[in-house]
Amino acid sequence: MKRVLLLALMLDGCGREPATAVADSAGARLEAAAETAGIVPDPNAPLQGSWARDTDRVCVVGAEKTARIGVSVDYGEDQTCAGSGTVERAGDALKLAFGACKFDAQFDGDRIVFPAEVPEACESLCTGRASLAALTVGRLSESRSEAATLRSTKGKLLCGN
Repeated sequence: MKRVLLLALMLDGCGREPATAVADSAGARLEAAAETAGIVPDPNAPLQGSWARDTDRVCVVGAEKTARIGVSVDYGEDQTCAGSGTVERAGDALKLAFGACKFDAQFDGDRIVFPAEVPEACESLCTGRASLAALTVGRLSESRSEAATLRSTKGKLLCGN
């Protein structure tokens, strides 16, 4: 008898639609409202533009899947990093390549975050004790022309033609 009751309860739940669809759940509506209000970053925001934090600078030029990227770190007194390369975006994941220096970074719509450890090949982009490791920058502008003007401490355009 217990088996029949258990089987009947299991079959009773089959074939029914959930009471509320995930896209229309209270959590989904709250997330959408927070994104609209600017509280939660938009993961689909464009990557192109100028990015900075303190003396760390990043430029991205191009709205295609693969774009140009430049990075400049300046801690003064020959403690710098500078490089130009490419960035390939797949959602919130970024694949960066500065020649032999290749690594993955994260993008949340408001910030670009480099990993805490970068390959040894990235040391060639830096002088002194400066490093690209854990570089984190926030958006300054979505302007292509502004991003194309970023220069290294030696005056080299990092995202320009």
